[in-house]
Amino acid sequence: MKISIITVIYNGEAYLKECIASIVNQSYPDIEYIIVDGGSTDGSLQIIETYQYAVKHFISEPDRGLYDAINKGIQMASGTVIGILNADDMLADRHVIKHVAAKFSENPEIDAIYGDLHYIKPVNNQVLRRWKSKQADEKDIAKGWMPAHPTLYIKKELFLRYGHYALDLGTAADYDLILRYFFVHQLKAVYLPMLMVNMRTGGVSNKNFMNLMAALKNDYKALKRNRIPNPLMVLWRKKVSKIIQYL
Repeated sequence: MKISIITVIYNGEAYLKECIASIVNQSYPDIEYIIVDGGSTDGSLQIIETYQYAVKHFISEPDRGLYDAINKGIQMASGTVIGILNADDMLADRHVIKHVAAKFSENPEIDAIYGDLHYIKPVNNQVLRRWKSKQADEKDIAKGWMPAHPTLYIKKELFLRYGHYALDLGTAADYDLILRYFFVHQLKAVYLPMLMVNMRTGGVSNKNFMNLMAALKNDYKALKRNRIPNPLMVLWRKKVSKIIQYL
């Protein structure tokens, strides 16, 4: 089974080498690695060039943001399964993709797999927050639960069937996709009980108060768009669940 992994980058040289190395060093052999660059002007392109032997597809051109770039990667992907690893993040160990492939092989009827995630400090990799997932269904989604998006591996056919990432919801585009796939279309997803990704803190949605408010507004729009009952209550539960992850 070929698994496509997409990394989107724009002037992110600081941690890009660790991200790429975590994929290049995977024990699973059939990985199609795709890098979509938004026209970086720092040293990102030089880093990518040193790993060109492992990168199947690479483009560098202006885009309309993170999710537009991810959509470009999805269109290039030829794997049965697609995962996304942002340039600041790392696969937790060298066997993550082997376990993902094994779970899909054991359960050919499933549509997606997700697992656990750690938020870490950018500099020293200290764990700040642990996102422990569970086996869940559309009822859990309707109550504010969601899988960790960086751990989500989805069969490509679903993107063709249910659509790509929306470009009008800012940082809530991944939440919208999860609501659409898990709640509206009720895909068959399996929880893989292992740490899959170490994710550095400092995302765009958390940079300042205005970004936080914009993120909340877009989360609410995503809930309304996907006709989730009691969207304000769901939004509150979603935020409370993040507090629990610090404990």
